[in-house]
Amino acid sequence: MTLADILAPMTSERFFAEYYDQQPLHLPGAAEKFAHVLDWAGINSLLGMTHIWSERSLKVVLDSTTIPPAQYSQSAMSRDGATTLQPIAGKVQEWVARGASVVMNDVDSLTSGLAGVSAALEGAGLGKAQANVYISWQSHKAFHAHYDTHDVWAVQVEGEKTWNIWEGRAEWPVAHAIFRGQPQEFHEKAKGALRFKAHLKKGDLLYLPRGWYHDALAEAPNSVHIAYGVHAAMGVDFIGLLTERAFHDAEFRKPLPRQDGSAEAKYALTQRAALLGQRIGEWSRDPKFLQAVENFLAQYRYERGGYDLLAARGALPTSEGGVSFRVRPNVKTVRRGADYGLRTEMGVLAITAQEVEPAAWIITQPNITEASLALACPGANTAALIEKLRAAEILLPA
Repeated sequence: MTLADILAPMTSERFFAEYYDQQPLHLPGAAEKFAHVLDWAGINSLLGMTHIWSERSLKVVLDSTTIPPAQYSQSAMSRDGATTLQPIAGKVQEWVARGASVVMNDVDSLTSGLAGVSAALEGAGLGKAQANVYISWQSHKAFHAHYDTHDVWAVQVEGEKTWNIWEGRAEWPVAHAIFRGQPQEFHEKAKGALRFKAHLKKGDLLYLPRGWYHDALAEAPNSVHIAYGVHAAMGVDFIGLLTERAFHDAEFRKPLPRQDGSAEAKYALTQRAALLGQRIGEWSRDPKFLQAVENFLAQYRYERGGYDLLAARGALPTSEGGVSFRVRPNVKTVRRGADYGLRTEMGVLAITAQEVEPAAWIITQPNITEASLALACPGANTAALIEKLRAAEILLPA
């Protein structure tokens, strides 16, 4: 998937102009829009991978109260020899029968469908995407009104759910002590008046900027949505890069002036602070440092997937997928009006609207074969596109 696929029929340009980090968006979609991402069979299959779940990765919540893991788990030895609480299917389902919600944390790399949405959000430069699955039942609310410390992209894959979107917004909160421990009474006051109700059906998308107050309740007999939490790089990350740069400057490695209460000591400190501040200001305008920041932002995503062990050994036999190609790095999709292209350091290669989706998939992969492309993008003219990208040196011999 690409961000354009996720937002369709809205354009990415309109989304960034009117909604991104500005206001919530409920975008209705066809029921099949996210059918490939997850369904009931996929949920049961994932839960059946018993050894990957623990008291941290699988939560059970009944009417806004988190159930202690010991009440639906048993002590077990993990695969690496550590003792853990492992959820037990029978016990989890007993709580489900009573109306408890199930939360499956950190699922964004467990299947290609789940990873596809994560990759699309990260590929658009929005930040690191981490996904949780929320399974809930009619008339049982899992969480009170709250805000999140990241942008939320909620993808409805089964059933229906009504979200209350409030007027209140915390001012760009982060996962820090200054935002932890706020009582529910505080949130109830801060959430403000109801802005609107978003009734999500299968195929719908809900976008919530970081800090926006919300709560939700399943309206159909069941509801499954995947909440992709997208963590954007922030100003504190910029400070972190400045700190790394500072270690290469002797002035920042020197001790600060000793303070003994004298005027001379205070003056020495103000002089040193002015010098250090001047250096930081110079770095913030230095093209080389800004290029390092740009590179940091371009790589601000989680590593997931990318394995093709046979391709790593060279060209594959035809029966195993055909010749393997490696993909030139730093290729980006571009659009001008109705025209599409792939931008490289050599220029822009024009592509058709039908080639956009497979081309966007190709440039996210380290290696591809015609068979892997056909599997990822059924219906694409794989042979013609591969030849086109090979001639443009976007695809290179593995």
